[in-house]
Amino acid sequence: MSAPSRHSLPPRMRMPSALAWVLMVTFAAFFLQGLYGAEVSVDRLLRGATNFVRFVSLAIPPDFARWETIGWAMLETLNIAVVGVTFGCLLSIPLALLAARNTAPNGVIRFVARQLIAIARTIPDLIWALIFVVAVGLGPLAGILAIIMDTVGFVARFYSERFEEVQKGPAEALTSTGAGRLSVIAGAILPESFASMTATSLYSVEKAIRSAVTLGLVGAGGIGVELSTAMRLFQYDQAAAIILVVLVAVIGFEQLSSSIRKRII
Repeated sequence: MSAPSRHSLPPRMRMPSALAWVLMVTFAAFFLQGLYGAEVSVDRLLRGATNFVRFVSLAIPPDFARWETIGWAMLETLNIAVVGVTFGCLLSIPLALLAARNTAPNGVIRFVARQLIAIARTIPDLIWALIFVVAVGLGPLAGILAIIMDTVGFVARFYSERFEEVQKGPAEALTSTGAGRLSVIAGAILPESFASMTATSLYSVEKAIRSAVTLGLVGAGGIGVELSTAMRLFQYDQAAAIILVVLVAVIGFEQLSSSIRKRII
């Protein structure tokens, strides 16, 4: 009986190709370099565990003495997230239409629109926040502008992909009646994509609430400012109270958005 050829073996039993070996070795090298650069050691991990236990012991029970300030700061965070996402989603619609294959006027405009979306998506929200803090100063406005850019990068891509997945039938039916491009978009493409766009927008609000908390750490307003101050002053019990408020707000909105998505999808 002749030995089975390489091509007759199942994929899991074949020898990896040269490219696969190169990729595996490269990954292993980066992994080991990362471990070495992070200076991971048993001693550091044990000291870290001890410090974490100390932090928890100082944070319990949480101190809600400044509950009114914390509440207003959390409200400001929610405002930053909602306002930023609203403007971001509105700006994403025309940009996504210009980036989608079936709605873009031509290839050049589509390429430019896709590059703008890629730029907005590639730059992290903290970097946007730092840029806008320099541009407009400390406060919620910098956070709102950062959320807008982050939302455009996240939402516009999914909107454009959804536009490209729309069934051609309704659009072709409107076109056959003499409807123009804008009429086809408004009468067929946008209504067909509405449920998916709503779900994506709700996801972006969830993402923005979490982002708005961290944006406050660089001075972009919201409850992140209070959390950063409490941690710098070693007021861990107040920090714990802030973290609990953030946790309740995020979980509460996730439950609300999940309920809404179940009704529309």
